[in-house]
Amino acid sequence: MRYPIAIEPGDDAHAWGVVVPDLPGCFSAGDTLDEAIEQAREAIILHLDGLLDDGEAIPQPHPVGEHQGRPEFAGWVWAVVEIEPAMLDTQVERVNITLPRRVLSRLDRAARAAGETRSGYIARLALGERV
Repeated sequence: MRYPIAIEPGDDAHAWGVVVPDLPGCFSAGDTLDEAIEQAREAIILHLDGLLDDGEAIPQPHPVGEHQGRPEFAGWVWAVVEIEPAMLDTQVERVNITLPRRVLSRLDRAARAAGETRSGYIARLALGERV
């Protein structure tokens, strides 16, 4: 998916501000244009993750041209941020991993202590959630 981003130019005293028109409430900033674009990628990923966690639909991106003419973006710079579609795929997939028995034993103890399955515990760790 390719999300257009509107970037408000910055200077030595002000950050470059970023808005994602197709994702209301998704915004970011950076000290340079390149940093602003990279920070926008992180903001989009976090925003989409939040929507998925809340069971909401993922808004489809629109072409840059549909946003450029809007008066609130006059004088802003435009870029497009590519988001890997697999990051939005919630389909469950069975995987096979190889771990030393001692690691697996520790993992299983931690999962039981958290009241979770092994898979659920690993998924929560991978998503960076607190355990």
